[in-house]
Amino acid sequence: MNGVPIGPVAIMLALLASVGGFIFGYDTGQISDILLMDDFLLRFATCQQGATLQNASTQCSFSVWRSGLIVALLSVGTLFGALFGAPTADRLGRRHAMTVECFVFIVGVLIQITALTAWEQFAIGRFVSGLAVGALSAAVPMYQAETAPSVIRGPLTATFQCAVTLGILVAYCISLGARDFKGSGSWQTIVGISMLWPLILGVGILFMPESPRWLATKGRYDEAHVSIARIHGISSFQAQTHPLVTRQIGEIRNSLQWLQELRKDVEHNSSSNRKSFLSEWLECFRPRNKVLYRTILGMTLQSLQQLTGANYFFYYGATVFQSVGLQDSFITQIILGAVNFSCTTFGLFVMQRFGRRKPLIIGGLWQSVWLFVFAAAGTAGNPQTSPMIGKLMIVSACLFILGYATSWAPCVWILIGETFPTRTRAKQAAISTTCNWLWNFVLAFFTPLIVNRIGFAYGFVFAGCNLFGAIVVYLFLYESANHTLEAVDKMYNDPNCKPWSSSEWVEVDDVYHGKGNLAGQRQAGRVEDAGRISEGTGTETSGEKGKRSGEVAVFGMAPEY
Repeated sequence: MNGVPIGPVAIMLALLASVGGFIFGYDTGQISDILLMDDFLLRFATCQQGATLQNASTQCSFSVWRSGLIVALLSVGTLFGALFGAPTADRLGRRHAMTVECFVFIVGVLIQITALTAWEQFAIGRFVSGLAVGALSAAVPMYQAETAPSVIRGPLTATFQCAVTLGILVAYCISLGARDFKGSGSWQTIVGISMLWPLILGVGILFMPESPRWLATKGRYDEAHVSIARIHGISSFQAQTHPLVTRQIGEIRNSLQWLQELRKDVEHNSSSNRKSFLSEWLECFRPRNKVLYRTILGMTLQSLQQLTGANYFFYYGATVFQSVGLQDSFITQIILGAVNFSCTTFGLFVMQRFGRRKPLIIGGLWQSVWLFVFAAAGTAGNPQTSPMIGKLMIVSACLFILGYATSWAPCVWILIGETFPTRTRAKQAAISTTCNWLWNFVLAFFTPLIVNRIGFAYGFVFAGCNLFGAIVVYLFLYESANHTLEAVDKMYNDPNCKPWSSSEWVEVDDVYHGKGNLAGQRQAGRVEDAGRISEGTGTETSGEKGKRSGEVAVFGMAPEY
């Protein structure tokens, strides 16, 4: 693609890693229908005297607190899992960390399916599974972004969100098939099947190449060469000499050397291990080189993704559509899930064609409009007695999902992998993802309480959040499409580049700025022929000839890999 070789391993790697998103989506989609199943109601809800399996749907009901806890404890687990996932991914590597997290998820599933009388046990099982889901939600997009060739990084990273929506849809379909099973087999089948997905990911990922950027942080450059070569379909015999591989390794090495100098400067006079550990996290909040800026931006975007209101439909969709007056809300959820999946698949093209900023801005405005219509229709009359209002609400919900699935759903996860510098990427991704799960918990737990008070007017709140999100993206987010991860870091440090003009930014100069001569002001040579890549042949323009012995030049105008 564009003259850059791309091996089949790059595609296989992204698709396999995206199973982590499928796990997340399946767990999200299953709970809405499980809460309405007769056997689950009879076992775990509050029932009137004489309730049986035949009349459980009318004689049993969950309090808003109990249903909120069952749904939201997954989010509590994901919140902590995202934080613990960062040191795990940094210590064990991206692949082995995912394998460990898959094992934790299976333990959580076993706790859930063995719960027969205590709803608390089922909720605790969701918490344990949530630990794994949270860690995977930070690790998978990061691993995909660190391994994907930049020319197709957007679509490959977006497969995470595509898999999330597929997981939701599959959960809906399995729920439809299992709802007529007798006894506990109805909900146990749905939950038990979810053990299959982490087995596929946990074992399969071990046969994929490790992140070359993680290998570089450990000084394992020979393995990093091989990893990049496999991703680009280059023979292992050429891994140490191929110009494409050596150029990427040179860029990664330069970036890490600069970050190492910065880290030493920050940790000056710090000798204890405790201070060193804390300083690693505090690096994410240093104003220098816009590290703090990017941490806050990641936290804000992840929070706003939840505040779009999408999970209002995914967690409580069956209940929402019942209140609209539909007799079979399961079918409507499948329709909504199909819209979500198909539009997210189309979102892969959107991310590749239009970048990051435009889809987020237009998507935020589009979502705001249709949530306003949804809320206005729901508050204007009773959808249960007015079929036209009910139909309008369903259509507006589907059109909202269309916008969300092609913009905010995939794009925010892509940005988690490509916005942060290499050394702090895992921790910044963890902090940002934690915000996503924090709001996920808040919305999952409090939505029944809020809806109980204000009903469909809840949609007005989400409409305002979507409008605010579009404004935040316009003012603060830089366009990172079609740039290497190292080039994105340079762009954020370029004082002449503003977010609203960043789509026209071209990598010409090394614009890292540090204290004193911490990073230097190295100018990159231009390559006249964009198709010709030569190792170490850029023209020095900053008087630093002789300082690059053994170092691969960073070419400002070379094609992006």
